[in-house]
Amino acid sequence: MNHLNKLLSIASDQLCDNTTNHLTYDSNSLLEQLNIVLKEKNGFYVFESALHVFPSISSDNQIGIIEWNETSLWKTYYNCDLSNVTFFAEDIFGNQFCIKDKTICLFDVESMSFEYLATSMEEWAELIIYNYDMLTGFKVAHEWQQLNGVLPTKQRLLPKIPFILGGEYSLNNLYTSDAIEGMRFRASIANQIKDLPDGVPIKISIN
Repeated sequence: MNHLNKLLSIASDQLCDNTTNHLTYDSNSLLEQLNIVLKEKNGFYVFESALHVFPSISSDNQIGIIEWNETSLWKTYYNCDLSNVTFFAEDIFGNQFCIKDKTICLFDVESMSFEYLATSMEEWAELIIYNYDMLTGFKVAHEWQQLNGVLPTKQRLLPKIPFILGGEYSLNNLYTSDAIEGMRFRASIANQIKDLPDGVPIKISIN
């Protein structure tokens, strides 16, 4: 069993019954690979909702990849060009796994930085399986849900004090937020601290 099949085998049931290929991939083999994954299981949760892979299209309870990547939803709130980036999954804190320049990266939603991860969905799945706590926030997700119950759909855990400003990865620094509102809120933070030197006092404006 390869790593991608292993990941799919331990994942939840698919989140959307429609398995038609909806993503346009042209010459981008990674988008083609993602289409294949979603045709096998169209959106899913793994590691107690710590990893959320979006289905191809939206349904009553789920946001699909196409809608999630609409510029007006949250991308435009970031003062950086995200037009050619396809976001397809998220960790428990809303950090985004994405396809960028024909590679898979992790987008830090508080710093607007991209971390290279893989060149194929199989390689990405291998990283997730062997580094699931670090890459998905599983331990925190598990502890939070032990106390508060299953995390509702379209919700992620956000820090009261942003991680980039020294907030701890602890239960008392976390609250639930609508995923879209969470992205817009972190965009505001990221825009305000972008290019600031280390050690400069920061006063965050919250609209």
